[in-house]
Amino acid sequence: MLKKKSFLERLTGSIRFEDNDENEEESPSPELNRKMNIPVKNSSNGKELNLSKEQKWEEEVDAELTVDVYQTPTDIIVQTMVAGVQPDNLTISITRDMITIRGKREENQAIDKDNFFVQELYWGSFSRTISLPEEVDPEEAEAIEKHGLLIIKLPKLDKNRETKLKIKSI
Repeated sequence: MLKKKSFLERLTGSIRFEDNDENEEESPSPELNRKMNIPVKNSSNGKELNLSKEQKWEEEVDAELTVDVYQTPTDIIVQTMVAGVQPDNLTISITRDMITIRGKREENQAIDKDNFFVQELYWGSFSRTISLPEEVDPEEAEAIEKHGLLIIKLPKLDKNRETKLKIKSI
């Protein structure tokens, strides 16, 4: 008798041994899984997709980009590795309190999947949204890519800065 796998078991591919819990639901047959279609909207084009319950949790999502975020007296610096990403496939959106980095790393299609011994590199779309610890000036931000390292310099807003206004007489 097959038992329904937990989310962790499906995620890690682990196998349950000697489970005597009789209260768990049984897994539906593969034929029934194919019949249980759930409508899901594709976020990129808005079209509705019909996925089974098993396919829904396996739906492709953006990988999370790893980052370093630190500050200098005048700037907040964000660093991340984007090796292998074409500049046209990279988008950076900045607001006063948040930055979003999105991109896509294209896979080399010249190599057949059957010829790989080990395949650990990530290929596909990725994104990361970071809430900034201080407000920044999006208009003055700079992004530099060197040897696969993307460095984004975000100037902090100086809230204590004063300016003297000259009064014009009319």
